[in-house]
Amino acid sequence: MSKKIVAIVGRPNVGKSTLFNALAGERIAIVEDTPGVTRDRIYADVSWLDKNFTLIDTGGIEPSSKDIILSQMREQAMIAIESADVILFLTDVKQGLVDDDAKVADLLRKSGKQVLLIVNKVDHFQKYMPDVYEFYNLGIGDPIPISASEKLGLGDMLDEVIGKFPENGGDDEEDDRPKIAIVGKPNVGKSSIVNKICGKERVIVSDIAGTTRDAIDTSVTRNGKEYVLIDTAGIRRKNKIKHELERYMIIRAVTAVERANVVVLVIDATEGVTEQDAKIAGIAHERGKGLVVAVNKWDAVEGKNTKSTHEHSEKIRSQLPFAQYAEIIFISATTGQRVEKLFEKIDRVIQNQNLRIQTGVLNEIILEATALQQPPMDKGKRLKVFYSTQASVCPPTFVLFVNYRSLMHFSYRRYLENRIRDTFGFKGTPIRFIIRERKE
Repeated sequence: MSKKIVAIVGRPNVGKSTLFNALAGERIAIVEDTPGVTRDRIYADVSWLDKNFTLIDTGGIEPSSKDIILSQMREQAMIAIESADVILFLTDVKQGLVDDDAKVADLLRKSGKQVLLIVNKVDHFQKYMPDVYEFYNLGIGDPIPISASEKLGLGDMLDEVIGKFPENGGDDEEDDRPKIAIVGKPNVGKSSIVNKICGKERVIVSDIAGTTRDAIDTSVTRNGKEYVLIDTAGIRRKNKIKHELERYMIIRAVTAVERANVVVLVIDATEGVTEQDAKIAGIAHERGKGLVVAVNKWDAVEGKNTKSTHEHSEKIRSQLPFAQYAEIIFISATTGQRVEKLFEKIDRVIQNQNLRIQTGVLNEIILEATALQQPPMDKGKRLKVFYSTQASVCPPTFVLFVNYRSLMHFSYRRYLENRIRDTFGFKGTPIRFIIRERKE
């Protein structure tokens, strides 16, 4: 089941980033110990009362501004609103109720989404409560007073947030069709690939990067099996403000990846892997999703020979060091070259995501690996792996019981992962390790 998306929206300077940091805690500052993967500050994973959700920060909404940057921020916020399950509409008790708050409230009402009205900067409840009541005039529900900077009222607010989540977990839980997110930066041919698969011009395709505006789900059938394609369309833009465009892309990618089983990252064969591509691949890796890299426009690459695909594959893997396991396919949406074979890769990835290893066999592999390469040692103590078992699938997750968790260095964990992959494959899916000390 995909995580719920909670978006913080509101005018500039009402404390959105302060609230984001207060809820995300230190998670957003963490750089994962996988080379090449870092968290983007736009989104973070949050847990409250055993409920997990993804929190998205947005730029401030200035509903009536014609300023280009502010209009870009407004569009970004609208994307977050479209994608969210619950919206935290943040206002500022010290500035009071202003006209733009009412305009934002109108936008949110039209969205039809679950909205919580949050009044921030209520540092002293007794002093500011009369001012909080003014926000009832927005007609968007009971105002919830908080102070993000002082961390006051956040528990009550989070209780309300998770109370807005559907009891049954939503429709995605009942729909067991594989969900495939087609992601990538604008103008790499995502919509063209979906159109080729569907056999009709379902999405407007243009040379202008980001012509298509909305993410659209499409049901397709191949070899008697039904799939749902999540097409994360590009973003229409008036200019190339790089920072804001990247925020759009990240919001789109995070929300699509959350819902997907397998992520198809489309890259341009003539450009190779860009920094944006690596960020999107990192999001898929972090969230334990299957990954297929579709190298589009392969027909446009000149001077190809029998070694070209191998050389390009090696280069891609070197640029995505954290996702060496990714399946790679070279396609052309224009000519249709190998587009149908994409489903063979997707099926293989899904099969590997659900692969279970018998405990006895797994322990033999780990025992052999530790015999071939001694575990690390520190201050006279050597790491010992007593026992291992597979805890779950999607992604395959293994629990290793050891004597000292601190001795399990990243490099040795990577070595054990490689030995498991050498034996069982697991192509296209990340695998996870949970390290526990035997006494736990």
